[in-house]
Order: sequence, then structure tokens, then C-alpha cells
Amino acid sequence: MSIRSLRPTETLEIENSLSLVPRIKLNLTIYPSSFTVTKPIDEWKIKRALIDFLKTSLSVPITVPEEDVEVKRQRDLKKRKRDDPVASGTLHIWDLGFLDEGSEKGVEEEDLKGLENKFLEWRKYLVDKMDGIELNLEGVKFRLSVAVPTSDDFEGMKKAWEEFYAFGNRGGYSRGARQEPDTIVLRGVPSRWFAEPRVSSKPSMLVTHTIFSTFGKIRNLNVAEDDDLGKDANDDTGDLVSGLYCKIVVQFEKYRDFYDALKVLCGRSLQKQGSRLKADYEVNWDKDGFFRNSRNQGYEKNNRVSTMTAQHHRSEAPKRQHYSSRYSPDNGRPRRFKE
Repeated sequence: MSIRSLRPTETLEIENSLSLVPRIKLNLTIYPSSFTVTKPIDEWKIKRALIDFLKTSLSVPITVPEEDVEVKRQRDLKKRKRDDPVASGTLHIWDLGFLDEGSEKGVEEEDLKGLENKFLEWRKYLVDKMDGIELNLEGVKFRLSVAVPTSDDFEGMKKAWEEFYAFGNRGGYSRGARQEPDTIVLRGVPSRWFAEPRVSSKPSMLVTHTIFSTFGKIRNLNVAEDDDLGKDANDDTGDLVSGLYCKIVVQFEKYRDFYDALKVLCGRSLQKQGSRLKADYEVNWDKDGFFRNSRNQGYEKNNRVSTMTAQHHRSEAPKRQHYSSRYSPDNGRPRRFKE
């Protein structure tokens, strides 16, 4: 089985005991129906109202555990502008088995396309049903706005890069060359999940390369600590220390590998075996030409390593690591898939 035959509801196991777990994630924004709200909203009551709605108002009732609905209220309502929300949050739906009903494991390409369309149509149906609903909490009314995160909208990203490259020479490509994206930018992944066990908590270039070689041959790879994102970390998870996130930029040799990798990364969360945390990363395609940027060219020359060098000099990642790769995914362990 190849990555291209992976169903949208199927978990992909990759290297380093990591899995990409499918889910539906929606961003929630809550506005008051009246502009006179001065008291903080009750997050628990909002969560219960949403959970009850999913149980009673959909064509297929959905039971969502309370911990899969997150609502954070705005702390100081007095500073809130007239059109600002009073709270925001996220909804995760992990149990997607009902979308697989009637399908078989070994699906053909046409059947897979049908499953993908079914997944997207149901997600759109869910957004349409929830967006704009009114929540009545003890006589105070609130309006809910619902949207799919940009990182989960593969078709939207595909349309964006097709338009980007349709207008002349973009992204630093030479004139006459076929213009297609080949680089993925991933933010918000836990650094220690990409580190060498018992060596360091910082991300390892070698480990990161091994993980992303699941998707194809890599031309360039850059790993950097993502301190800005870490400032917004949730300290209540108990599973990560604030600030220990990294940003990964991966350039594939082939457009098709880039395409397949981005498609698989969209609509999934990262999970480490033995951890309760499912990490919601941000993924997108590189429109800024990271590896073609003149600032990076000199850096690349000074940080180019071969397979043998990396294998003999396993070390923790500095603040930023960047090299051109000669690794081959053919030498790695076989890909594994899990229902």
C-alpha cells in the first residue's frame, strides 16, 4: 500500500514512533448577539451547548467528549471593541468511522476519490450547520462563527499555488523552467519528538530527515526552534514545556512527493506513541522561496553534509540546522499503515 492510497480517515504510522492521526478540526469564534455583554461567559456552558447541538441537530448524531471542545474567553471584556468576539476555541472530531461505512481496505483510485469527496462534503455540511447558530445561555444570546483552518484546506492551498505560479516567473525559478512548489513549511511540532532519544531534547537533523523521508527523497531540510509559537503554548497540557516547538522546512526532489506529503499532513494531528498529546501543527507550502533566498545560499554551502557525515556525527540540533540531503528513503524502514 502506498501513501497515495491512504484514506482520509486512516492513520499513517511514520518513523520515530510517530503517527499522523486523522480528525476534523474547526475553529470557533463566539460573538455576543447583543453589544451590551459585560460579564465573562461560562466556557463550560458554551461547551455543553455545542456538544448537545452535535448530538441532536445533525443527520448523523456525533458524540464529542468534553475535552475535545476548547473554549477560551476574552479576559477583559471592557477592552473589547464593539465587533470583537467574547471567546474563541476549537472543536476536534476524532471518531470518523461512520465515514468509512461500506468501504473496503483495498480501495481503487476511483473509490478513494469518492471517499475523499465524502469526507470533504461531510466537513462542509458540518460547517454549514454550525456556522451562524445562536447559543442561548440563561437568556444571554451568542452567535457562533465556524471555519476550517487554513492548514486543513488542501484544495484551497492547491488553488493558491496554481494561481501563484500561473503569472510569470515566480518564486525564484529560472525562466522557462516548469514552475511548481516543492517545499513544505511545518510549524508547531514538539521539538523533543524530533530529537535523538537520550541525547537531547532539541530537534535532530538526522531524525527529522528520517521521518520526512517517509514521503520521498529530500533535496533540502531546515530545522529551527520556533520560540514565537511556543509563547502561546498551553501550559495545562502537562505534556510539553512552553517554548519547545520547532519549525521544519522540507524541500522534496519531486513535485509529486511534495504533493502527497502535503495532502497527508492536511487534516491530521501528530501523535507520539506513549503520549496523550495530539499536536496540532500548522502546515503550508513555501511561497517565499526559503531555499532560494540569497541569505540561505551561503549558509547552505557551510552546512552541507552527506549521509556518512550525519551518521558518524549524530549531535543535537543548534538553533537552526540546514543542509542539502543525499539520503535515500529506499534505505529506510518500510512504511507502515494503521487503521
